[in-house]
Amino acid sequence: MKKSMLAALLALLLCPLAALAATTVNGAGASFPYPVYSAWAFQYQKATGVRINYQSIGSGGGIRQISARTVDFGASDAPLRPEHLAAKKLLQFPAVIGGVVPIVNIAGIKSAQLKLSGPVLARIFHGKITTWNDPEIAELNPGVDLPAAPITVVHRSDGSGTTAIFTTYLAQVCADWKTAVGAAKAIKWPVGIGGKGNEGVTNYVKRIKNSIGYVEFAYAKRNKLADVSLKNSAGTFVSASFDSFKAAAAAARWEQDKGYYLWLVNAPGTNSWPIAGATFILLAKEKQDANRKAVAFFNWAFSNGDATATKLIYVPLPQSLKDDIRSYWKANGIK
Repeated sequence: MKKSMLAALLALLLCPLAALAATTVNGAGASFPYPVYSAWAFQYQKATGVRINYQSIGSGGGIRQISARTVDFGASDAPLRPEHLAAKKLLQFPAVIGGVVPIVNIAGIKSAQLKLSGPVLARIFHGKITTWNDPEIAELNPGVDLPAAPITVVHRSDGSGTTAIFTTYLAQVCADWKTAVGAAKAIKWPVGIGGKGNEGVTNYVKRIKNSIGYVEFAYAKRNKLADVSLKNSAGTFVSASFDSFKAAAAAARWEQDKGYYLWLVNAPGTNSWPIAGATFILLAKEKQDANRKAVAFFNWAFSNGDATATKLIYVPLPQSLKDDIRSYWKANGIK
């Protein structure tokens, strides 16, 4: 009798702990979408009681953790090719679209005031343009008072999808960059100092005068940092905005059978922001229970999170793509 009572008491004590564990979904990866994922997670927990524990550790970390099966989902701004998905037995789908923006800390320069072209931006990050009053920058900015000050380049120190988007763009617009440096989540930077995550780059640029870095747009806006205007593939100078990110995404052609592998950099269109990108979710094929929980969150976000994403200046996926992703989940046994 005593043993049965003790067993019953233990069961009562352990049930809440088991319930808590069952209602927590663990994810890790890209810092690019962290502002919108954290906002969605807060709203999702209020609506459902399910906690989303998302760690902003960079795309490289997210890929490593889902590959090791230590999280329920990984997140990366650098999409994995179909052959890599197959080798790692992963599923992949986009969650939201945003923009990577160069940010500067130059006295008197406001957002969208400084104009740069892709090749000039590449030459700055390559260390070939070293002062703000360099003739190549001055030619693009007649009438702008540019200081004769050394440029401090700030880049990511960790494996980063934001870096992959940024360097993929630089490699497309500058042959020297493509040959000498290349494009990847982690590269050997020719010059500059490294910050961990979008947060680290943001903090360095805020503190260092005459610096330039690159971050997801939400970090620039939240920290009131000046972003630059860029010349796009149509030859138009455009500023970073919801509309210019949306214009860049408009021409996208997503393919389910390729795991939605796609880059949005240097997109066509007069109003397109040239360094746009999607952020992707990675799931382990065989982890069906974890996948159902993760997909439940993103399915909820697809139905209820567009206003929040828009407020944070991320572009929600079009309805047709959301429906296609839902069919992708179903085709892979996630219901």
